[in-house]
Amino acid sequence: MQKNIQYNAEGELQHFLTIDDLHRETLEQILDTAENFAGVNDKAIKKAPLLRGKTVANIFFENSTRTRTTFELAAKRLSADVLNVNLVTSSTKKGESLLDTLRNLEAMQCDMFIVRHGDSGAAHFIANHVSEHISVVNGGDGQHSHPTQGMLDMFTIRRAKGSFENLCVVIIGDILHSRVARSDIAALRILGTREIRVVAPRTLLPADVEAMGVSVYHNIEQALQDADVIMGLRLQNERMQGATVPSADEFFLTYGLTQERLQLAKPDAIVMHPGPTNRGVEIDGLVADGPQSFILQQVTFGIAVRMAVMAITMSANQNPIGSNVDESGTSQANSVTSNPISG
Repeated sequence: MQKNIQYNAEGELQHFLTIDDLHRETLEQILDTAENFAGVNDKAIKKAPLLRGKTVANIFFENSTRTRTTFELAAKRLSADVLNVNLVTSSTKKGESLLDTLRNLEAMQCDMFIVRHGDSGAAHFIANHVSEHISVVNGGDGQHSHPTQGMLDMFTIRRAKGSFENLCVVIIGDILHSRVARSDIAALRILGTREIRVVAPRTLLPADVEAMGVSVYHNIEQALQDADVIMGLRLQNERMQGATVPSADEFFLTYGLTQERLQLAKPDAIVMHPGPTNRGVEIDGLVADGPQSFILQQVTFGIAVRMAVMAITMSANQNPIGSNVDESGTSQANSVTSNPISG
């Protein structure tokens, strides 16, 4: 049996690369820790000392202002130093290999790499080649996985609905190319969601979509019946240039989430979207700004969830946060879930 590199020898989560092969207890630990960190964001001084003295490097091989910014905020609220490395225009473009770049960052005594890359599996490759004391968090790799987005979506659902067992969740849009959809489906399955429905044109569904443990729909009105949670996915412009979708207008006409269609779901159904939203393509502006929309809450909760992932994974490396000492000389708690905002 192949070793799951996300866990260290003690069974602690050291890297966060994908949701697919994680234990339910791990997902619940992340959600519970994020619940505690949500309190930090409500304070006048939004700081916790857990990663004081640590350095987090945001290593982005493709642009994403929203993801990079929330990771940076999360690290700073944990009192870490942050190094932003834009490799879209930096050293790798000049001929420096990926491993050479990693070695240089290791020489700068970084403790964590947040990696975003256009190639599926890039985060796993990096986790397999970094020094033992470094934790790697996947900020999105190709069409494979976006695990922190998946967990902030789970946190949003749990905040709104309490639990997952009795929920019907509908995911609409480009399932084929979406790493967010893959992470969300994996997390929903692990957390025991009653029913997961996907609705999209056949050209935007993976060939083996049923193997993902979902019910497949091609009619949005049927899919939305009695839904508790509705998740839209961004339809990327490049997908519309081929034969996958006739046009943005045609997609909205057939699959767009409108107020009329929203009424087919349960009255207390919530609407989510990983952003950025294409209004008039995946979702009507009135729905995106309406009372059932949790889109902005997702952004806010993303900071707490990424704080939780950073704290948990950093505690599992060879320089555990439990060994830190605050200015008063008192050791911080070894468990990041017990009282993460103290100190």
